[in-house]
Amino acid sequence: MSKARPARQLPAVHELVKKAAAGRERPYPAGLLTAAVRQVLAAWRRAILERGEVPPDLDGLVREVRQWVEARLRPNLRPVINATGVVLHTNLGRAPLSVEACAAIERVARGYCNLEFNLEDGKRGSRYDHVERLLTTLTGAEAALVVNNNAAAVLLVLDSLARGREVVVSRGELVEIGGSFRIPEVLARSGAILKEVGTTNKTHPWDYERAIGPETAMLLKVHPSNYRIMGFTCQVADDELVGLAARHQVIVVEDLGSGALVDLSRYGMGPEPMVQASLAAGVDIVTFSGDKLLGGPQAGLILGRAELLRTLKENQLLRALRVDKFTLAALEATLQAYVQEEAEQALPVLQMLTVTPTRLQQQAVDLQKLLAGRLGECAIDVRKGSSRVGGGALPLEELPTTLVELRPARLSATDLAERLRRGDPPVLAHIQEDCVLLDPRTLQVGEAELLVEAVAAALSDGGER
Repeated sequence: MSKARPARQLPAVHELVKKAAAGRERPYPAGLLTAAVRQVLAAWRRAILERGEVPPDLDGLVREVRQWVEARLRPNLRPVINATGVVLHTNLGRAPLSVEACAAIERVARGYCNLEFNLEDGKRGSRYDHVERLLTTLTGAEAALVVNNNAAAVLLVLDSLARGREVVVSRGELVEIGGSFRIPEVLARSGAILKEVGTTNKTHPWDYERAIGPETAMLLKVHPSNYRIMGFTCQVADDELVGLAARHQVIVVEDLGSGALVDLSRYGMGPEPMVQASLAAGVDIVTFSGDKLLGGPQAGLILGRAELLRTLKENQLLRALRVDKFTLAALEATLQAYVQEEAEQALPVLQMLTVTPTRLQQQAVDLQKLLAGRLGECAIDVRKGSSRVGGGALPLEELPTTLVELRPARLSATDLAERLRRGDPPVLAHIQEDCVLLDPRTLQVGEAELLVEAVAAALSDGGER
């Protein structure tokens, strides 16, 4: 097109629609294609009239139209390759599900299931029964309930058992989690009254005791999630808090956050509160997430005394927080792995956390060889590094790993990382010292080959091959 060509000489809508639709084995939706043509033509009219830009020829316009349509036909929620080494990456969906959990979801997704139907007596049943027995068997709790996430679990507990009454919390545990959700605000939303005790770094038993009064409903202990206070500190142990609460006839609720059922200290990691230990200490109710250290779907698990759980189950708020059949199917399969004592072998999260440094080194070397066979002007090395647990669990823990280091010759590390992120499939990696770092810890089965193809495509696009 001539630079002087006026906007009115752009092709007609019907002409560009016909050209963009030609040669397609699978036709574009007619309405979407027409909308794309109108959008592209309108954008070019503005560009010509306002900025004097020169539009592309007809083939160029067709490419823009097809790109517009393809972008809207492509799912927004897509699988990505996590090469960051952050196992419970909240932005990437936290815990990948086991093969068994995915199969369980598919089984109930394809048709009907007995979600709220008792097959024994032919009457209406409870959706929570499908996992309650598994949870009580694994933890020793009297009863269990599942809602859609741990924030919902805490909200339901407070609304059911402390509305209009005081809840005593240590100042050092008034945390803010991702998305600016804060314990004080959750308390306020539930209708409970916050009573802070102690200081940021130290809270003693007598701090709680002085705070307990006629209006006190519970003592709430909160997992610190993504931060730790080090040095001159003091916290009250569960059993001591339980004894204090018993003397004053109030209850103890503990928000465990990650909710470990496996003792990860056996694998060299720092201590993380375990669900079984809290319940054994006499804590009345514990809450924790399903998609963190448990290794299952997003859910909020509530375990504890049967009489208290009965009150929660009668709360009208529960219907707004309930989980669907897909979550329950995945959670049941995840819990079965624990019952069968196969959790470390079956659940991806525990596999990634417990893999040995020797195995990770071999995976990194194998990945380096695969990349070297495909890439041109790009330095590829392996080096020692560290992975992270993520998800608010063990924030100070550095898991030893071996990283694959990419130093592209004709691209900056930032440019390569951006191309990887925008690729198909998208790849997420770390940048450090103008290197792109790939951590094999968080690669899933079969992803190494996909990762190599993605890196090759990103570098080829920049003239690297």
